[in-house]
Amino acid sequence: MAKMQSGFKGERAIILPASIVEEFKQDALGCLLHITDIGYYPSADFHYRKRSKSEVRQYVLIYCTKGEGWFETDGLRQKVTEHQYFVLPIGKAHSYGSNSKNPWTIYWIHFDGEKAGYFAEGLDKPVLISPEKDSRIEERLHLFEEIFSTLRNGYRKYNLAYSTVALFHFLGSLKFVGAYRASINSNLPQRDVADEAIHYMRENIGKRITLKELSKFSGYSTSHFSSLFHQKTGYSPQSYLTQLKIQEACHFLDFSNLKINQISMMVGFEDALYFSRIFTKTMGLSPTKYRNKKKG
Repeated sequence: MAKMQSGFKGERAIILPASIVEEFKQDALGCLLHITDIGYYPSADFHYRKRSKSEVRQYVLIYCTKGEGWFETDGLRQKVTEHQYFVLPIGKAHSYGSNSKNPWTIYWIHFDGEKAGYFAEGLDKPVLISPEKDSRIEERLHLFEEIFSTLRNGYRKYNLAYSTVALFHFLGSLKFVGAYRASINSNLPQRDVADEAIHYMRENIGKRITLKELSKFSGYSTSHFSSLFHQKTGYSPQSYLTQLKIQEACHFLDFSNLKINQISMMVGFEDALYFSRIFTKTMGLSPTKYRNKKKG
């Protein structure tokens, strides 16, 4: 079977220069926590990594948002499914890879520092963070994008410091997921069926969601759910989902330098040409023309 370390369609990665990392480690903030590598691999067919004990110099966090994969430490192989994450410990040989029939989509970060072990403790097994009525998955992934974009803008100390502060928040949202969810939802008004469904759509914006799946989440039959949703929004669930996907695509076009095919993958369209057709139909102009259009 073919094995690949990188080179996946729509992938993104930043590997910080060793000299930059070493300098930042001397900083009062950098010594506590810092990033060495960060990236995103969508539908990573044949993804595979194997490192010896001496090669594992940072903690490795992998967050699977779609598909399946696995990782192995101490001769124990563990399966990873969508909405699960894990952290591989420093100084321990490991290997991991994508499922050949259902390849995973992963966000990943290599990090270290005096406080890194605190965030990694007990996470050397798959941890589930499923989309629920109080989940904040979309916000967490936007935080990842903020970290990535900050580092992409250069390695000046200001950027490194901000990315570390954001990393504290990102790791905290995983380790203390209950508090992360409760901190915003305790003050929200009660949501109805349509609101809950829209929340679920946003939490799974990178997936192909079926009407049956939405109906099951709502607890109603397909026909009754569709009727309730249309009464509240004026749209069918699938039409509304498409609008949300295009809205998210507009966000990336406006505030990132991601390529069209990368954005397509992130909002759940594996075919970039089909994505462009849907985008053009919805917005009245192509993704490229939208990006180049003056706004504000």
